Amino acid sequence: MQMRTDQFQQILTDLKASTSDIEASALISVDGLMIASEMPQGMDEDRVGAMSAALLALGERSARELARGALERVLVQGEAGYVIMTSAGEEAVLTVLARSNARLGLVFLDIKRAAQALARIL
Repeated sequence: MQMRTDQFQQILTDLKASTSDIEASALISVDGLMIASEMPQGMDEDRVGAMSAALLALGERSARELARGALERVLVQGEAGYVIMTSAGEEAVLTVLARSNARLGLVFLDIKRAAQALARIL
């Protein structure tokens, strides 16, 4: 298990290093438990985990109920930046914090690649 955890952590570290637009990221189980994270000091990882899992589940249900097709991501935009959540396989959520002036197209591409890499390991 430690080897997989190290792989998860490396993917999150590489994601953050890929662009200055990404400030933090976390891999969270669908039931809200933190698997790995690259989050700033002082951020409540339990709360981030619970909110991410709940928002992704709500996004999936909304997309389905409103006939929008398969959910690609949930995007929350605030004054200080973005929270972006996407599935990483069937059992996990990748949550990313991005700056308010982020180039979202590039961020979405980096997130998609990281989610695919994480899903292969899960």
